[in-house]
Amino acid sequence: MPRPMRWRLIPREEKFYADFLAMADELERASGLLEEMLASAVPDWSKADRIKELEHRGDVLTHELMQRLNRTFVTPIDREDIHALASSLDDVMDAIDDAAGLIRLYHLEDVRDGARDLAKTISASVREVRRALSVLEEMKGVAPHAVEINRLENEADRIHQQAVKHLFESETNPVAILKWKETLDYLEEAVDRCEDVANVIETVIVKHG
Repeated sequence: MPRPMRWRLIPREEKFYADFLAMADELERASGLLEEMLASAVPDWSKADRIKELEHRGDVLTHELMQRLNRTFVTPIDREDIHALASSLDDVMDAIDDAAGLIRLYHLEDVRDGARDLAKTISASVREVRRALSVLEEMKGVAPHAVEINRLENEADRIHQQAVKHLFESETNPVAILKWKETLDYLEEAVDRCEDVANVIETVIVKHG
C-alpha cells in the first residue's frame, strides 16, 4: 500500500536527490574517461587532466550540497545519511582521480594485466550506483543494484589478486613492480568505494523504506 501523505508546515527540501544524481553523472563521466585511458596498449595520459576537471566539479557539487544541508531545516532523509552519501560519492571520485593521476605521474607506458579489467569494473560499479540513486527517492528497487555492486566488488578483488600475482611473476624491475602495484591498488579501491556508497544507500532504505 502507498504510504499516506503527511501535511507539513515546513516542506522538506527534496533537491538532495537531484544533487546525488548530478554527482553520480560526474562519476560516470570520470569512470568512462579512466576506461578510455587504459583502453589501448599505451595509457592515454591526457585523460588525467579531464578526470581532474571532473573531480573539481564533483568537489563543487559536494560543497554546494553541504551548504544546502546546513541551511535546510527539514530534510528528506536523516542529515547524517545525506552527509555520508555525499562523502562516499566524493570518495569514489577521489579514487578514480588518484588512479588516473598516478598513471600519469609514474609515466606508465604499458597497460598491465588486470588494469583494463579493473577500469571496466569501476565503470560498471558506478553505473549501478547511478541506478540505485535513481530509485532512492521512491525507497524501493535498490536491492538488485546493491547486490550487483557487491558482486562487482568481489570480482574486482579477484582481478586485483590475479593482476598482482602476475605482476610479481612476470616483472623483474622492482621500481616497475612498485609503481604498478600501487596503481592496481588504487583501481581496486575505487570499486571498494562504490560498495561504500551502496552500504549507505541500504542504510537509508532500512531507516525509511
